[in-house]
Amino acid sequence: MSATPVHAAPEVLLLDYGAGNVRSAARALERAGMTVRVTSHAADVPHAGALVVPGQGHFRQVMETFDQGGFHAPVLDAARAGVPLLGICVGMQMLFDGSEEAPGVPGLGLIAGQVKKFVPAPGHKVPQMGWNALQARGDSPLLRGLGPDAYAYFVHSYYVPLDTDIEHGAVTDYGVPFWSALSRGNIHAAQFHPEKSGAVGLALLENFRQQAARGGFL
Repeated sequence: MSATPVHAAPEVLLLDYGAGNVRSAARALERAGMTVRVTSHAADVPHAGALVVPGQGHFRQVMETFDQGGFHAPVLDAARAGVPLLGICVGMQMLFDGSEEAPGVPGLGLIAGQVKKFVPAPGHKVPQMGWNALQARGDSPLLRGLGPDAYAYFVHSYYVPLDTDIEHGAVTDYGVPFWSALSRGNIHAAQFHPEKSGAVGLALLENFRQQAARGGFL
């Protein structure tokens, strides 16, 4: 079977497991040129050409809801098989081993590391809510063409620390530098909300569309 042309509208499977703003995410993905299929059935995952994992809320609740829906094993299998995957907000944090928000609750473990909590400081209330700059590092396909002055909209209290083993992505500073986006092979993620980030968010999703069409790799 031939690959989907990059200019085509690839179908992505948007996971509705009860802990994500699925409606807004679906609209944003469609604006970026993708055909979106929303599912609450884990049995659909093995047949997906690309996956989007949203997430918002407490890490324990999100992971328990995800696991109870039967998504854990099939999403791991798909990611390890090379299916393009995009994690959004807590969906990015789920990719790691775990989070300080819920010690002992395992994440997906696709990337080694622990998510940490911001420490409140003068000028840096927790959660971070608002616009902040993206500083590209390496060559993440999600960030190509965004330019040096890209800003995105964040709402979060936990972050992926800069010393995590990530080569390609974006770094943002909120009292402490952290990874705000990443790409590793077919796995991509954004801590910020693309659907609330205007032209920058749309461009990021359009870049993911291209990755979905060609197989997701760098």
